[in-house]
Amino acid sequence: MQGNNREKHLIIGLVLFFGALIIQLVRLQLVDKSFKISAQNNAFYYQTLYPSRGQILDRNGKVLVGNKNTYDIMVTPHFVKDFDTLELCKIFNLNIEDVRETFKGYKKYRSRIGYRSVTFLKQASQEQYTRFIEVNHKFPKFYGVPRTTRMYPFNAGGNLLGYVTEAGPEFLQKNPEYQQGDYIGSTGLEQSCEKLLRGEKGYNIFLRDARNTIQSSYEDGAYDKPATKGKDVVSTIDAELQSYGEFLMKNKVGSVIAIEPSSGEILSMISSPGIDVSILGEINKHYDSISKSPFKPMFNRSIMSPQPPGSVFKLVNALIGLQENVVSVHTQYPCNSGFSAKGLTLGCHPHKSPIGFKESIMASCNAYYCYLFRNLLGNSKYSSTEEAYNAWYDYVTSFGFGVKLDTDFPSEKSGFVPTAKTYNKIYGKGRWNYLSIISLSIGQGELGCTPLHLANLAATIANRGHYYIPHIIKDHHDSTLNQKYKEKHYTLIDTTHFETVIDGMYMAVNSKPGSGATATIAAVPGLEICGKTGTAENPHGDEHAVFVCFAPRENPQIAIAVYVENAGFGATWAAPVASLMVEKYLNGEIAQNRKYLEDRISQANLLHKVPGSPNYVRPKKNKKK
Repeated sequence: MQGNNREKHLIIGLVLFFGALIIQLVRLQLVDKSFKISAQNNAFYYQTLYPSRGQILDRNGKVLVGNKNTYDIMVTPHFVKDFDTLELCKIFNLNIEDVRETFKGYKKYRSRIGYRSVTFLKQASQEQYTRFIEVNHKFPKFYGVPRTTRMYPFNAGGNLLGYVTEAGPEFLQKNPEYQQGDYIGSTGLEQSCEKLLRGEKGYNIFLRDARNTIQSSYEDGAYDKPATKGKDVVSTIDAELQSYGEFLMKNKVGSVIAIEPSSGEILSMISSPGIDVSILGEINKHYDSISKSPFKPMFNRSIMSPQPPGSVFKLVNALIGLQENVVSVHTQYPCNSGFSAKGLTLGCHPHKSPIGFKESIMASCNAYYCYLFRNLLGNSKYSSTEEAYNAWYDYVTSFGFGVKLDTDFPSEKSGFVPTAKTYNKIYGKGRWNYLSIISLSIGQGELGCTPLHLANLAATIANRGHYYIPHIIKDHHDSTLNQKYKEKHYTLIDTTHFETVIDGMYMAVNSKPGSGATATIAAVPGLEICGKTGTAENPHGDEHAVFVCFAPRENPQIAIAVYVENAGFGATWAAPVASLMVEKYLNGEIAQNRKYLEDRISQANLLHKVPGSPNYVRPKKNKKK
């Protein structure tokens, strides 16, 4: 009995199996045409439909990067007979010998090409294609495939926006979802937002014969797939501010970064000299000349150039000194043209002496911060210089220095804050003290900070002790902002100490002439700018001019860092750039009585100060402010 049951179950199972198999075969043959298409792929020709990339907009909806129609001119070499080569060259502005060589190549590799179509010319303009269509009968087996290329309605932000290039073999190998002939964002926002901007390719399906001749559309296009346009990206950039900053930084080497403190949104990111927007669409033609420039226009200094911060770093040491209770608002120190101890002297510019805490920020006194740094590393609450230094290191890194801030813009560098191990290696463990590293007191020595770090410092002080990770993509319906950009990052400094430092920054800009304030040139009536100058030592040329500020004092709307390489005093070059940018952003225009400053800065050419430039002039060294 058991045997009979097993046989019955086996027979039932086989019937069910073959029944299901027959049903599936019927479905595939009669219902699912996509399987048929796949099975008979050799009989079909898939015409790729390329999507338009998404646009890149500024925070106010202005188009920074758009699209224009172009065409790839295709040809099926196997079927090409004699044609009017000269006329074809006139239409597309080609060299006749180059065209002849191209077709010689087709002939040479005819077995490899077979009946396939190949790309004869990439990115022909709409005007060229229109002329081509008018006489297309003269060029059988030539046809156009619609593409789009980038256009730049707003002439600003070359390094910021980035460029698009054809995907190379290495990229294709790592990213199999792309194919030869696809274009990708290679730098800037084009790169960081590639997944959003790229869109999705589609196709039209045509029937073809054995000789690759197109017969008709398959099933009247029922199985065609339209291309899906890429998503638009809304950036945090203010196009007008970006353009104005580039105008001020013309013929200068350096960077400007502006941030909205309340959100961490980057308002402008300027690297100068940068890539001219007018050539972004044809970057390959200009790549060699750009890459050979001594000013390195492809190098985004805003996020990739760690430099000594100079005296703007005194703000950090001032806050640490208050937190560690080694100075107070009432603490005074002498300055007799600098600081001297055990045969070491660190100079300073003339100002009143002794000088108090707030005035030390206002006048940017070097000696004051040497004393403060001595007290920090000699603090009796720590058992050794190394332990005290580790505490200082933790304070500094809580501001975001020495690490990547993790912005959403590509290629950000971390900068450098030396650890105690660094100095143990240089001097030997237990064989160094505050005098060994006194340069850190004024933002020199082994410190390396990008302009982004410095702008973030200004935003942190504006917020009284916290910052949002600086970012360049706005939160909108097509691009939800990562939660990490909405989180507050607190320093290790109590909020109460920031107002005291802000007092000093306000005094630096808004004090009366003759007070010893270093940044009065940056004052704009009604804006209450709070700032700090810096002049960073540079062993390879003139000092770097630095300035950080925010405005207004209450409810700040903009924080900014300006770094002008090889320029000289921060008060002379960096502070005016920053104050003009703040005025432009908050007031919408530059007051008539400050037009002279705008003219002086915008018309100044400082490229001769850059080592390696054709007209380089060796500098005379100045004292830091």
